[in-house]
Amino acid sequence: MPLLKVLFIGDVVGNPGRRIVATALPKLRRLWELDWVVCNAENACNGSGLHLRGHEELAVAGVDAFTMGDHVYRKDDIYEIFQRSKTICRPANFPNESPGPELVLVELPGGIPAAVFTLLGRTFMKPVDCPFRAADRLLERLGSAVKVILVDFHAEATSDKQLMGRYLAGRVSAVLGTHTHVPTADEQILDHHTAYLTDVGMTGPYDSILGRRYDRVLAATLSQVPHHFDVATGDPRLCGALLTIDPDSGAARSIERVRVTQDEAEAL
Repeated sequence: MPLLKVLFIGDVVGNPGRRIVATALPKLRRLWELDWVVCNAENACNGSGLHLRGHEELAVAGVDAFTMGDHVYRKDDIYEIFQRSKTICRPANFPNESPGPELVLVELPGGIPAAVFTLLGRTFMKPVDCPFRAADRLLERLGSAVKVILVDFHAEATSDKQLMGRYLAGRVSAVLGTHTHVPTADEQILDHHTAYLTDVGMTGPYDSILGRRYDRVLAATLSQVPHHFDVATGDPRLCGALLTIDPDSGAARSIERVRVTQDEAEAL
């Protein structure tokens, strides 16, 4: 069976992030013959949370599945999105009472089952349940029938992400870090099976501080007076990771960092 081609898109930030996805992704799907596109959308609307319009825009652009993070409940629309869609999940190490599904399970072309789930780190983050035990629980739930499994580890500390990669090596197809919005250069295949990247980077305006206007962030830092951290607009880029995965074993065969600028997106 041919290798699956999977694109994971890092944290989409605000209108600039959604616009570059809308510009680039339909072309990338055709160019790379993508089988599955997964996107972290927790910052896709006004820089925090996801509303109905943003979810629809990304889906129309070609996103097949959505992961969320610590800002999952920032927009009230998320509850309706959970009711309407079976392709979006909240962090799996939230309490059982938390609204929303804890994983996405889909059937890819050729009848191949695939799953994706999100875990939150605990260093410099709000208190949550153990992400390692949550991963074990979900893998037991999926069983041996599902080989293609992506894990979005939404965490601050690089060491936490590296540890999760090692913990899940050989058991999932990929562990891909999100949340810090800064792409790293450590893509690798662990144990000849699990693609790993500490942070895939954000999809949004890079003329910024993590997607926010740097003048607002700087003013608040220098004065200690609170400022509204508006989403920036300059230098939008689509960032993520491009994977090839063996559908029979679930093993990743390659991982490549993706960075598409606005000019490159328009020229595709």
